[in-house]
Amino acid sequence: MPVYYIMPATIIPSFLLYCFSCTITPGPANITSLAAALQYGKKAALQQWAGIITGFLIISLASVLLTYFLGTAFSRHVSKLSFVGAIYLIYLSVQMLRMNYSQVKDRDLAKPSFLSGFIIEMSNVKVVIFCMTCLSAYALPYRQDFLSLLAVGALLIFTAPMANLIWIFTGSLLQKFFARYQRTVNATMALALAACAASLIIGSFK
Repeated sequence: MPVYYIMPATIIPSFLLYCFSCTITPGPANITSLAAALQYGKKAALQQWAGIITGFLIISLASVLLTYFLGTAFSRHVSKLSFVGAIYLIYLSVQMLRMNYSQVKDRDLAKPSFLSGFIIEMSNVKVVIFCMTCLSAYALPYRQDFLSLLAVGALLIFTAPMANLIWIFTGSLLQKFFARYQRTVNATMALALAACAASLIIGSFK
């Protein structure tokens, strides 16, 4: 199901911008993917990535189920989720301004495997919040049926897991870029998240 059937066209750029801002920046899975590729090579890192994407699929499906039943139980209050999502995005933008990429170090890892990737992702709180925000703030206020939420959950597979792949193949370059242009990157990402928050608030009045 195309995303423009689920949310208004005016919200889609905000949704895509939020996905990009949250998934491409350094996080537990991205940094671990980078360390695995540098220490053990891309083949071993891809074995770990298989576990990461499996964990992401489980979290995404669980988020779809939780969001669906939450929306069904509290259908009268669904529109308020846009404001909750906007507040969270503003919080993220403030945190983005304070982020210090120069403190991100390569991790010493045991040899990466499917299981290690799975554990990394299943214990990654950032991914849980990301999936829940995408579904509850961007999809649920406009469509509450299960298939629509499942379609968004499926679309999320092309966000965080793809960002992990980018870090596996170009992570060292990305890490140097983030550290060198820290203020510019932080300000740009913070403004992007603030724009997403504004879009959610404006969209809630339509």
